[in-house]
Amino acid sequence: MVQNWKEVGPQRYRETFGRYFEDFIVGDVYEHRPGKTVTEYDNHLFTLLTLNTHPMHFDVEFAKASEFKRNLVVSPYTLALLIGMSVTDVSQKAIANLGMDEVKFSAPVFAGDTIYGESEVLAKRESKSRPGQGIVTILTTGINQDGTVVCTFKRNMLIPARGHAVEDKVGNY
Repeated sequence: MVQNWKEVGPQRYRETFGRYFEDFIVGDVYEHRPGKTVTEYDNHLFTLLTLNTHPMHFDVEFAKASEFKRNLVVSPYTLALLIGMSVTDVSQKAIANLGMDEVKFSAPVFAGDTIYGESEVLAKRESKSRPGQGIVTILTTGINQDGTVVCTFKRNMLIPARGHAVEDKVGNY
């Protein structure tokens, strides 16, 4: 079990997040909470911020003529949301995200859907070139309120071993 606090003085504790390399166990699944109910505003803002001009994401009249009959949530938002949901559990201590593979959007997401995430540890190995660090591979799955899988992706992260994280070197963390 990962401890989400550390003692910093007599009867004084500080909240902490993420896992060290040693804390990851292949086969473990971490459920990320809370979920997030996606709003129309979330979708419009992300679409505008990223200059995605496809009207399926922001033009209701255009979307009515589609098979979905309503606006779709832009898929990179779903991906970003799931990455964000997983940070406090799997990558808060990460040195770097090394890459994502096999990104799949298996069902549409609409405003009003609530998305939940979970990540399974697929692999881990010590870094050959960076002592005190290791590479962890996870499979993150996004599931809506009905239990439908809406997105999956693999992510490789460079994770510090205990005593090698940035927070271990900064006095007030």
